[in-house]
Amino acid sequence: MPSRRTLLHSGLSLAVAGMLQACSSPLRRPTPPTAAHPIMPLQNREISLLACSGSLPSATQRQHGVERLQQAGFDVTNRQAIDRQYQRFAGTDQERLQDLNQLIQRQDMPRMLLAGRGGYGACRLLQEIDYQRLCPMLKEAGTQIMGYSDFTAIQLALLAKGGLGSFAGPMLYSDFGGRKLSPMTMQHFIQATTTENWTVATPTPQTSTATGEGIFWGGNLSVLSSLVGSPYLPEIRGGLLFLEDVGEQPYRLERMLQQLYLAGILQQQKAIFFGDFAMGRIIDAYDAGYTLDTVIAQIRSQLKIPVFTGIPFGHIHDKTTLPLGYPARFTANETGLTLTFSQYPIQPAAGLTLERLLMESPT
Repeated sequence: MPSRRTLLHSGLSLAVAGMLQACSSPLRRPTPPTAAHPIMPLQNREISLLACSGSLPSATQRQHGVERLQQAGFDVTNRQAIDRQYQRFAGTDQERLQDLNQLIQRQDMPRMLLAGRGGYGACRLLQEIDYQRLCPMLKEAGTQIMGYSDFTAIQLALLAKGGLGSFAGPMLYSDFGGRKLSPMTMQHFIQATTTENWTVATPTPQTSTATGEGIFWGGNLSVLSSLVGSPYLPEIRGGLLFLEDVGEQPYRLERMLQQLYLAGILQQQKAIFFGDFAMGRIIDAYDAGYTLDTVIAQIRSQLKIPVFTGIPFGHIHDKTTLPLGYPARFTANETGLTLTFSQYPIQPAAGLTLERLLMESPT
């Protein structure tokens, strides 16, 4: 089987190289980015850090993440956020909330909002975010919002309350600050955020042959299922629902999926897409043969829509970048799966030395 780096769509390496040398159904549907998400001015290189969840314990790892982004030409702001600690969190609820709400007072918006890390705590902020003012400002500016894991709560809430999309992608602490960088992760991050019509492909054989299109949305299964019944879970019909998780036993994953099924959410989608669940050595204590494959087979038996696997994203070293809340189209068959995204906000690569993101360690 090919390695994760071969999951790049055809010609990605050449496309990234060229770019670096030259250097953009029925739901409460987000405003098309092509109309409302202009490319920011070339001088906007600002990445503002968010720390909405757990603390970032290693000062060295925090600093490495900041330095790598700076070496690539980005201006990293709100750096004090990643140094905070209160109990298990990256600051008090009010401090973490202000990382977002303070943006309303600005005259301009950053190029990107980058989550520091996941963990737990974002759900405690959802009721106090000023969606009415914040979402239109970020949408008009074309600000890219990047993260995953517990940050899924913020991403889903912004989509539900303000029609604002985001990106499932690398975070400061675990990815940009990691001791060993993933070239695939960095290349996909660069390509997805600076060029139109991003395509992700996996050679994982699919059990269904199908094509379709819809709004691609979702994220961490534990976080998403916890928002069922709240106003912070988007009401999306005919969508392409993406799910990933980490460290959960198979029966717990099935219980969360059954919750989405009983709430009618799975049945409303056009297709379900599973990413990586980082199962590792996790074994069901009662039945070692009860695996993630068993869970997926059960969900397939209950649904009349296709369920696809192998999306290269999750709590893993080599991960792609996925636009969330934007249109996508898919093609699946026995040879693999292809997803092509469109209408998400892009930013110029000019003026940046993005190849610095591929360096193993900051100088």
